[in-house]
Amino acid sequence: MKPTSLEFLSKEVYTFDDLLAIVRLLRSPEGCPWDRAQTHASVRKNLLEEAYEVAEGIDRDDAAILREELGDHLFQAVFHAVIEEERGRFTTTDVLTDICRKMIFRHPHIFAGESAKGREEALDAWEAAKRAEKHQTSASEAMRALPATLPALMYAAKMSGKAARVGFTYDTPGEAAEKVTEEWDELAAAKTKEEQAEEYGDLLFALVNYGRMLGIDAEEALSFAAKKFLARFEKAEGSLAAEKGDLAQCTKKEWISAWDGTKV
Repeated sequence: MKPTSLEFLSKEVYTFDDLLAIVRLLRSPEGCPWDRAQTHASVRKNLLEEAYEVAEGIDRDDAAILREELGDHLFQAVFHAVIEEERGRFTTTDVLTDICRKMIFRHPHIFAGESAKGREEALDAWEAAKRAEKHQTSASEAMRALPATLPALMYAAKMSGKAARVGFTYDTPGEAAEKVTEEWDELAAAKTKEEQAEEYGDLLFALVNYGRMLGIDAEEALSFAAKKFLARFEKAEGSLAAEKGDLAQCTKKEWISAWDGTKV
């Protein structure tokens, strides 16, 4: 029997089954006109936004934010699954079954009697199982399977990491640093906009690869740098506003002086 909206009002604790029932109700003819009208494409951006908000909760180490945003993200996942349930292509049970089977298959050192002495061996076992699961016989196939919708820095890092796992990598971070210098020189020598764009991309890729060898996540490092820039800029802007009033009249030298003052 299909639950009604009133049946949900008396609950103090809710389960995954309740969330699934609520989404089904929202999508039903008796449900919400807005929810019923949505498609995968129309709420795709919501899924991405919620993922970033989960990341914000993690970055802040804020349990309240993380708890809320994990719920929002889970809602999005269930919403998409219910759309497919309505289309008859798969159900939430299929989704849960698939992910459980995947986790079991990709952890042979836990479920299949194999062993992994440390993090790297465990990751190697995961990658080997993943390639077997997807019938990938080469590193190139594994690279092409990467989602092109990933942020570019993350996409580049994953690609260079897969190449490194089959031996296509530098022996030391110093060698990777030399490649960064080489790409910088080629960018400086580029003449046309097209050449500059290409060499700039090569430089970014080389920097991502260098970061990987140093154990630095390029996506996280750039995000941290941008936030640090914002914090310093706010201080510089505030000090100039207090001193000059009209920021439009500030000179480049005054801006630089205020910026340098934020280092203290």
